[in-house]
Amino acid sequence: MSQYRLDKTDYSLLSYLQNNGRASNVELADHLNLSETPSWRRLKRLETDGVIEGYQANLNRQKLGFDILAFVQIMFSVHTDDAPERFEKAIKEVPEVLSCYNITGEADYMLVIVSKNLTTYEKLLRLTIRRLPGVTSIKSILSMREVKGTTSLPLPNNKK
Repeated sequence: MSQYRLDKTDYSLLSYLQNNGRASNVELADHLNLSETPSWRRLKRLETDGVIEGYQANLNRQKLGFDILAFVQIMFSVHTDDAPERFEKAIKEVPEVLSCYNITGEADYMLVIVSKNLTTYEKLLRLTIRRLPGVTSIKSILSMREVKGTTSLPLPNNKK
């Protein structure tokens, strides 16, 4: 997929929003040194074009009782039937799975999963993940401590 064409002002807008998602259009316009209407138009264009996919609050998982963060490798033994498609459809319905990636290497998929504790994590693996279409092997890697966690992309430096 080719890179979407953006100018310095677009990158500045995106950078600002990555760190200030609740910024008003007035704040955004001030940051961009634009009037409110051009600022709003840029923002709407980036949203319409899918560069900005949405807005969300970043929640502290541990303060909400999710003490387990696991990276889970899923292996299939057979790749010829529709198991991967059925797996992908089913995994989207598991709320504890924060993300799922089809990967290269020994495993077929990498999941990021949260759970309240080891008991609920084991139950999730045994009763849900292991029973998904195509799954023949599961390898869990539990996070002991988060050193860095961000969803902000490394955008080009936009200083004018």
